[in-house]
Amino acid sequence: MKSKDKVTIYDISKRLNISAATVSRALNHNPKISEKTRELVAKTAKEMNYKQNRLAQALKQGRTNNVGVIVPYINRSFFSSVIRGIEEELTPHGYHIIICQSHEEAENEAEQINALLSTQIDGIFMSVSKTTQKTDHIQKVLQEHTPLVFFDRKIDVPGVSSVVLDDFRAGYIATEHLIKEGCRKIAHLSGDINLEIYKNRYEGYIKALKDYHIDFIPNYVIEVNSKIESGMQAINELWKLNEKPDAIFSAGDYAALGAMQELRARKIKVPEEVCVVGFSNEPFTKYMELPITSMDQTPQEMGKIAAQVFLEQVKKNSTLSIEKKVVLPPELLIRESSSRKIHNLSDAS
Repeated sequence: MKSKDKVTIYDISKRLNISAATVSRALNHNPKISEKTRELVAKTAKEMNYKQNRLAQALKQGRTNNVGVIVPYINRSFFSSVIRGIEEELTPHGYHIIICQSHEEAENEAEQINALLSTQIDGIFMSVSKTTQKTDHIQKVLQEHTPLVFFDRKIDVPGVSSVVLDDFRAGYIATEHLIKEGCRKIAHLSGDINLEIYKNRYEGYIKALKDYHIDFIPNYVIEVNSKIESGMQAINELWKLNEKPDAIFSAGDYAALGAMQELRARKIKVPEEVCVVGFSNEPFTKYMELPITSMDQTPQEMGKIAAQVFLEQVKKNSTLSIEKKVVLPPELLIRESSSRKIHNLSDAS
């Protein structure tokens, strides 16, 4: 046998003069095989550099111990933290994670799902793209009886579990905080309202204004994307208005950062003249010269809970759809960008 040839159980059985079936059972720790034989087979397999075909073994057992995670982008702190949470929860159970990116394209999302299903994946975790409207590719997952868990971004599909933040409450809390800081002309840099998470944050903002009897001004709402430049452009648009805002609630931290940079370029003091609140608690928000108040989405915890929901579904070992909805409470981390009291204390020190 040439060294480059892959060693099989038949090669081991030939050397030991036992059946291939006995070798297979020994390698898989079958209790019907004596401990002496199992040890001999294991030793011989190691000497011959035998490698088990994990895929074939997995297919035989009906599971691969692989799960897929589909996110819009991997280079966002939020999504990488969610993946870390999923991994920490599933690794002790022997699972491995395959990471896919949709790049905010529904077509890419569908292709990633097809690729994962073709590998006999044990489950899929997904944060939907902003262009996802049809659910054909999602229905395909359900038809394959593959567990599917949405996290952060979801669409309503019967039979699919989800783990999300209470974005409506988050939008309300952020706006209420600005009102309690004395702000009355609060602008909102919203995300794409077609996405449920941004729609809910916007509606929370509207509800807080209404509850505190503050007039809603449509021109104070500007749709932005998750980029610094977009936040800067939003300030340019807002400062064309006769009535300038005295606060900014941004649906994302990058736009909030851009807004602060443009305000600074215009010699507008934060938070003395304009308070700013972001969303997501990106790592940079607390390390800036003027730390940014931000809504913490607890992404790692979200990932862990999503993994627990998956494990619960797998444990039931059912082909029926099991639907569980988990809504996490938001937490506003108040820093200098929106708190004049904290800012004054910082200046005094």
